[in-house]
Amino acid sequence: MSGKLDLDPGLVARARQLARRAGQPVVDLARSHTTVSVERAVLRLAGVAGADPDGIPWVNRLVDAVVADVGLGQGVALPVFDAMAREQVADVTLLAQQAAAGAVRFQRPAGRAATAARRAALSAVRRGIRQVDRRRVERERLVKRLGDPPQRPWIYLIVATGDIYEDIPQAQAAARAGADVIAVIRSTGQSLLDYVPEGATREGFAGTYATQENFRLMRAALDEVSKELGRYVRLTNYASGLCMPEMATLAGLERLDMMLNDSMYGILFRDINPIRTFVDQRFSRQMHARAGIIINTGEDNYLTTADAVDEAHTVTVSQLLNEFFAHEAGLPDALLGLGHAFEINPEVPQSLRLELAHALLARELFPDAPLKWMPPTKHMTGDVFRGNLLDGFFNLVGAMTGQGILLVGMMTEAVVTPWLSDRDIALQNVRYVLGAAGGLGEDFRPPPGGFIQQRAHQVLGEAVTLLERIADDTLLQAIAEGTFGIMKRPADRGKGLEGVAAHEDGYFNPATELLEAVPA
Repeated sequence: MSGKLDLDPGLVARARQLARRAGQPVVDLARSHTTVSVERAVLRLAGVAGADPDGIPWVNRLVDAVVADVGLGQGVALPVFDAMAREQVADVTLLAQQAAAGAVRFQRPAGRAATAARRAALSAVRRGIRQVDRRRVERERLVKRLGDPPQRPWIYLIVATGDIYEDIPQAQAAARAGADVIAVIRSTGQSLLDYVPEGATREGFAGTYATQENFRLMRAALDEVSKELGRYVRLTNYASGLCMPEMATLAGLERLDMMLNDSMYGILFRDINPIRTFVDQRFSRQMHARAGIIINTGEDNYLTTADAVDEAHTVTVSQLLNEFFAHEAGLPDALLGLGHAFEINPEVPQSLRLELAHALLARELFPDAPLKWMPPTKHMTGDVFRGNLLDGFFNLVGAMTGQGILLVGMMTEAVVTPWLSDRDIALQNVRYVLGAAGGLGEDFRPPPGGFIQQRAHQVLGEAVTLLERIADDTLLQAIAEGTFGIMKRPADRGKGLEGVAAHEDGYFNPATELLEAVPA
């Protein structure tokens, strides 16, 4: 830690110990359950691709057929690869097509049949994971050859027209104007689809559908502009919602660089069942760790529904929980883009000093994480001049506190979907602030015992108090009571619960075995 806040090391250690205590029962739950999306992700790694004439992915049809015959509790890998041997089908997508037509029945193999199915499943899934490994090496080589952006924070800009072929030129233009990370916002409501659409799409709503082909097209376009600019431009999308594990898998296969992957966002803001979410997020984070993908967590969203001053400590608590879940799944600090936001009402006295305290607290609690700093949205009024000034303050705080990823704020937030000219003005704002004050953090040191230090100590103390309660009452209970973002989400309700199953004796997941294997 830099020591600018003079935080109590004992209190910081206590906060992490409580986060582990609060989070471990959730990890135990995740390790003992599976979901339809986890099982579909396994089969995607094994090579299932494409969709039927109605647009339903073959991987959904295959998992549905297995569940109808033998249930979900032992996983789908053994029944699928046993059926391939019995039916003498060499291609797993062809088996899915036959299963959808009712031509294949599934069973739980035993004895030699189970041993052979296990061996075949591991071999097929290993090929998929090797492809993820190759894409990670590809990224590392490109970064080494082209170089990273010369400054931190990285400038993160959103594009999303709904049409991937419109997104591409906008993304390339944004990179040429200074963006280091391009985020393609997902079509409204996609997080509630229990399948991943196929192919290139041109009809998204307030965003573009996240599909494997759209990932491939945008990655290729950004590779092209990266070579033109002489720096590697990163690509972001979403591993959240009902298909979180599949999105993480597809991101690894197509060399995305960052994925939105918060442990509680889908629970709080999409009413997805908590158990489904925690099971899915553990697998997705294991995939991100393998692929070298930076995750972005969603604590900024809490402050759009709860007060950013009164509930600041809930952001810190969520960051600590996200850190624990990420580490347990194998993600190092370098891939942990913990989120927070500049969302205090500007009319609050000393609002900028409060924002500085909160941002510096996050920076000192997580010194090695590429924190993702989110711009003002909740209190934007449509006054574009005021909005541009607020964004300038936001950029200044990001520079002064050493944030890692800075999302470009738009002065037209809450008015219109940004025009290209809006993005250009917003990028000018960022470039000016970082150019004029990018090194200000070296000089900025709040006085001992002053306003900023006192506020940071208060928030950390409140976070520890809340973690003590969560550790005693369980995290699932805390979520049910509306602790985060004032959203109450009981563990026995929510979308996707029917797609969760406890592990039965003999459960087998070849992807998890390979991802958790200790290197020789």
